[in-house]
Amino acid sequence: MRKPLLLNGVMVSCVLFLFACARDLSQYQHLKEPKISVMENEKMLVVESKGDPNLVGGKAFSALFKTAFKLKSKVKGMKISAPRARWPNLPATPKNEWTGIYGLPIPATVETLPPVKDKSLPEVKIQTWDYGYVAEILHIGAWSEETPMIEKLHKFIKDEGYEIIGPHEEEYLKGPGMFFKGNPSKYQTIIRYRVKKTQIKKTQKVKK
Repeated sequence: MRKPLLLNGVMVSCVLFLFACARDLSQYQHLKEPKISVMENEKMLVVESKGDPNLVGGKAFSALFKTAFKLKSKVKGMKISAPRARWPNLPATPKNEWTGIYGLPIPATVETLPPVKDKSLPEVKIQTWDYGYVAEILHIGAWSEETPMIEKLHKFIKDEGYEIIGPHEEEYLKGPGMFFKGNPSKYQTIIRYRVKKTQIKKTQKVKK
């Protein structure tokens, strides 16, 4: 089992999450306790950036949202979903060497991307993120206070007889606004890992 990850203030500078879209967060409240479920693979807009996420994350999400809104004007019925990020090499490296894979879900029908004229932004690509069995928990509060929830999720995964097979992933349901930090105690983040079954659950007796 991997050690819990402490994402102190990850993406504090990324003030793009509340993009004026009313979001019903009640559908996620069952994740206040850890759960294992099955997710379908998803096509994503993706930006990969290396460096302190407080410094590079803003441009990554800016590129994603600009591309997504251009797509929205061309793809009928497309909705802008909550952004996500995967962190494949935490906490083994210093923060300024972290690799962040920032993502935004898009319809499966999208095959090409509209050009983004702002050359200062990182390149956006289309990828498919694999899922399958996932373990998730909802963290309500500042990102710097995620550690207890991460520890709880790790313990749950182990106790249920699963192991982690993918990077640490977060889905940012509620965060800062465009021009204000908001109240960090009300941020809502899904912490997620891809998992696979490895053994019988601890509380389950083996039949002889």
